[in-house]
Amino acid sequence: MTDRLTIESLAELTASHDAPCLSLFQPTHRSMPDNQQDPIRFRNLVKVLDKSLQQQYSATEIKKLLEPFEKLARDPLFWNYTQDGLAVFAAPGFFRVYLLQQSMPELAVAADSFHIKPLRRFLQSVDRYQVLALSRDKFRLFEGSRDTLDEIEIADDIPQTIQEALGDDLTDPRHSVSSYGGVGAMKGSMHHGHGGRKDALDVDDERFFRFVDRQVHEHFSKKSQLPLILASVTEHHHLFHKVSHNPFLMEDGLAANADGFTLDELRKRIWEIVEPQHLARQAALAEAFSEAKAHQLGDDNLRQVAVAAASGRVDTLMIEEGHHIEGRLDPETGEVKTAELSHPEVDDVLDDLGELVEKMGGEVWILPPDQMPGKTGLAAIYRH
Repeated sequence: MTDRLTIESLAELTASHDAPCLSLFQPTHRSMPDNQQDPIRFRNLVKVLDKSLQQQYSATEIKKLLEPFEKLARDPLFWNYTQDGLAVFAAPGFFRVYLLQQSMPELAVAADSFHIKPLRRFLQSVDRYQVLALSRDKFRLFEGSRDTLDEIEIADDIPQTIQEALGDDLTDPRHSVSSYGGVGAMKGSMHHGHGGRKDALDVDDERFFRFVDRQVHEHFSKKSQLPLILASVTEHHHLFHKVSHNPFLMEDGLAANADGFTLDELRKRIWEIVEPQHLARQAALAEAFSEAKAHQLGDDNLRQVAVAAASGRVDTLMIEEGHHIEGRLDPETGEVKTAELSHPEVDDVLDDLGELVEKMGGEVWILPPDQMPGKTGLAAIYRH
């Protein structure tokens, strides 16, 4: 029913789709009694989509477009297991549902492209991270931010224990220890196998850690592109960093067994590691814009930035979280025309601008209002 939101998801949503493209966002709640209002709010947002579609589409077309929304609204199991935010996208032959660890603005838009700026805030936030909880015989993954942390559900076809990963290649401890008349052994016998117990376990550790590194990088880090923090006892950190080829693995980690913490305790300990990076990134963006503007290589005027984006001159674009400019952006010329967002062919100009900058190879960051340079809702750094 739900999909995992990744960078690839954003690419899928920004690809060409037949109109109309329906985008629905709302905050949700994890527990009762707050979550009892969530399906009601969802139905109200579907009514907003219905009203907008009536301007251009027939009742039969509208019914078909909204049918998956109605089915979702009637699913009690879905509404009992939500997170902090919900994003739903639909177009002819297309339907995606994302549960998010961040509250979403209450918004329903019917347009000729998907409204994805709230997802950019989620995907491109500097405070998100993943945690690899690693022990000698198993691994777990978590994803979180400043305020929340959830365990990632790992597909059944990905081994999570050393027994599943190494199988018959796992060293049998009975072949690497000495026995002197113990239970089940011949009196006076001594059996060494291929080396001491510690050597055998060290070899298994390294092979298992290499396996974990490959699986995490291929199935999670490459798709999320989030910083990865290792949580493991001190003795495992050096070996895992030695064998890892994951470019998203942070140098600093948590030297402790994650199983010894509650989820909230683990979140607090991890945030102590992530926060300095979070603050440094925001400060660096603001400083870079100020310096660029002082040398005529930055601007916060919408129309000038839009023209620069159309010509591929924008290297970095910062957009204020929650700020909307209703209208249309011509991606060929950068011309901006304001209009009512309720019309099915009108979107948020800042959303379209962010998409254009990304397509031209630039970076887009959605920042909270108190971290935005200037007061116009956007700030751009141009290429030299």
